[in-house]
Order: sequence, then structure tokens, then C-alpha cells
Amino acid sequence: MSVINVTKQNFEEIINTDKTVLLDFYADWCGPCRMVSPIVDEIATENPDIIVGKINVDDEQSLAMQFDVASIPTLIVMRNRQIVNTAMGARPKAAILDLLK
Repeated sequence: MSVINVTKQNFEEIINTDKTVLLDFYADWCGPCRMVSPIVDEIATENPDIIVGKINVDDEQSLAMQFDVASIPTLIVMRNRQIVNTAMGARPKAAILDLLK
């Protein structure tokens, strides 16, 4: 499955699922975000059973505030509309996959 650009308009639709959801909070100007982005894209392609969404914090400030995103990149894993894991900062692929377990 491909990565979904998450906005406040489609947010409820994205998280209202029985699948695991990985949310990547990022900004275009953020160097560590640019390092994590291709890894998140790869995880989305390799794991069609996971919904992967990217949220641009500059465009979607209300969603960033809703999740108390204090630094980027921030990765949030949700199941059944509940946060089950969170990580801040750049992470290697193995560490991101561990968040999904």
C-alpha cells in the first residue's frame, strides 16, 4: 500500500480502521525527516496490512497539536484508535519496524 497524505479532512477515515496505523509527522525543511521519509515509504510498500500516513506539521498544525508533537520527525503507531507506540527523531528501519510489533 502506498503512503497516504493525512490532513484534518481525511484523518478520521485513516484512523478508523482495524489495521495498524503508522503516522509520520514531518516538515519539508527538516533534515532528519528527509532521512526517515524513504524508510517509511519502503515500510508502506512492504507491509500492505499497515496504513501509513504522513502529516506535514506546517500544513496540519492542529493534528500536530492534537498529538503533542514537540519535535520532528515523530512516528506514532495506533491500533483501534489508540496510541500504542511513539518515537521522536530519526530511526533506522529496524527500529521503526520494532515500533509496529
